[in-house]
Amino acid sequence: MADQISAWIKENGLLPGDRLPPERELAQRLGVSRATLSQALVALEVIGVVVVRHGDGTVLTERARTGPVIEAIRAHADRLPEIIEARDALESKLAALAAVRRTDADLAAIRAALEQMEREIEAGGRGVEADEQFHGAITAAARSELLTQMMAAIHDLIRETRLESLSQPGRPRESLAGHQRVADAIAAGDPDAATQAMHEHVMLVSDVALLREQP
Repeated sequence: MADQISAWIKENGLLPGDRLPPERELAQRLGVSRATLSQALVALEVIGVVVVRHGDGTVLTERARTGPVIEAIRAHADRLPEIIEARDALESKLAALAAVRRTDADLAAIRAALEQMEREIEAGGRGVEADEQFHGAITAAARSELLTQMMAAIHDLIRETRLESLSQPGRPRESLAGHQRVADAIAAGDPDAATQAMHEHVMLVSDVALLREQP
């Protein structure tokens, strides 16, 4: 399906910066269900061919000029297990350190991210930016320069899985609930509970099948 969309884009002469038709219209043009189309668009977003902006639609990026997209999708799917392993190891430790080292300012930043994600979801969005803000606040609260550098090194890979996860039905709310449990443990100064809460959260949001289901 992702290749079918890519072919349609080329056939219709769309260029980077152009907006795709609304999902309902594009699904009709391609003769597929809206759910199938939506899933394929997420796959294209994850590998950077399109960017989805709440309230502004789906816009092509420079990567839309590249060749077949299936190879990029499969490459992402193949490395998912390693991304999950690295994220679990790093973020679980960061949560534990944050529970011990956080300041009042850190807790305020964590709460602000939770509130922002709530607002984004209420407005019909996925909460991607607020999700990133939340994890960034925890990383900052941990005060570990080396772990922060390691997180920065895999930032783009984590963003891919974040986009994929938060595009699944019901996942933004589930993710927000997981964030709240992590935040509560950090606020309580309980590193063991923070570790467990973050581990459970990462396992939940890493349960992504959208790309693996692409042909």
